[in-house]
Amino acid sequence: MSTQAPIRRMTVPQIRAKKGGEPIISLTSYHAHTAAIVDKYADFILVGDSLGMVMHGMESTIGVPLDLMIMHGRAVVRGTKRALIVVDMPFGTYEESPNMAFRNAARIMKETACGAVKLEGGARMAETIHFLVERGIPVMAHIGLTPQSSHVMGGFKTQGREEETWAAHIADAVAVAEAGAFALVVEGVVEPLADKITAAVDIPTIGIGASANCDGQILVLEDMLGLNPWVPKFVKKYGDLGPAIERAVADYAQEVKTRAFPGEDHVYR
Repeated sequence: MSTQAPIRRMTVPQIRAKKGGEPIISLTSYHAHTAAIVDKYADFILVGDSLGMVMHGMESTIGVPLDLMIMHGRAVVRGTKRALIVVDMPFGTYEESPNMAFRNAARIMKETACGAVKLEGGARMAETIHFLVERGIPVMAHIGLTPQSSHVMGGFKTQGREEETWAAHIADAVAVAEAGAFALVVEGVVEPLADKITAAVDIPTIGIGASANCDGQILVLEDMLGLNPWVPKFVKKYGDLGPAIERAVADYAQEVKTRAFPGEDHVYR
């Protein structure tokens, strides 16, 4: 009989309790095999709608359908054991009304078995966040540079470069925290503003292009592995897999062309 304790998933209250403590580790993942690797190190894994751009070649996240998020969410849940899995609510699935948001969030939770959903928007989404949380759906909020609003913002632009805008961003953070969000992604804002947001709320802030003083950090996995030819300034590449994959494919193609592959070790006699 095994005496090893069963692996338990990180819970929403556990993430919430990390405010001000050891930094929260997070990455995105969209498929089971990479999720299994990330699962060994991450407190939570985000199945981000960035998968539309990273995996499906879309120009923005706006065209990502709900069914696609659910499909990738299922894969990530199947590939993991310990990290909390958070699934993005794609554009057009929650903005219209709290009731619409609940229907779609409930579907994500039921069909993926994830632990929480994430949605973009500050004070304007506070009513919806409260509505979801009151009905048993944990919500991670997302403010600052919100990719689903990129057309309104005029592109993926850093937020808070003008100090007179800081109060609005801080108000957004306070509003979603008071509405019941258990954590807050702060994306693409200047460092001093991110520090003020972190100090202003009693829930963990997860920085991406923000500040080292946030309560945690997140990056897109493919960006930090060097699989994308262009990445934002805030991304540090911890690997260079793109060229490595290309070399492997080129070697394979050459060996097929010269009939060096398959060799004796790769065929059945």
